[in-house]
Amino acid sequence: MTSFFAQPEFWRAARLVADAALQLVMAFTGTVAFSVLFSVPPRFYVACGATGSVGWAVYLFISYTFKMPVMATFAASIVLTAVSRALSVRCKASTTVFLLCGIFTLVPGAGIYYTAYSFFIGAEEAAMLKGIESIKMAVAIGLGIGVAYSIPTRVFGWKKKPEVWRGEDS
Repeated sequence: MTSFFAQPEFWRAARLVADAALQLVMAFTGTVAFSVLFSVPPRFYVACGATGSVGWAVYLFISYTFKMPVMATFAASIVLTAVSRALSVRCKASTTVFLLCGIFTLVPGAGIYYTAYSFFIGAEEAAMLKGIESIKMAVAIGLGIGVAYSIPTRVFGWKKKPEVWRGEDS
């Protein structure tokens, strides 16, 4: 009888969990570093890091489960925007403080770099493929933010209707 720890499935799963945990720690660290660069007040560093980590966790889960990076980006940007809106109410700060820092983990920077690189070395087909993929990711981020902003503000803890949205009959 073989030991549970001797089975290759166990080690494959353990490596997957360790890899995901390391990526989440790096997403947190990268988001906090971007928060420092973006001059976010220090009291919001942990919240910004958590926002980036949550977005990256959703991306990793959906990307690994369904093998669809564009849909993973779309779903992660919805969750990330919703978390940013909830944190903005809880921390009494602007949503953009958390959203801009948190979205850092989803932006297809490497795809844009490889698009330009492939273009300049003369590999037009590779540049076109990477460019289209990067555009899809960017559109997915934009649509995800739009969907999350369509959720009513009361869901996130707003107690009253903002002055801007009040009609003359109020």
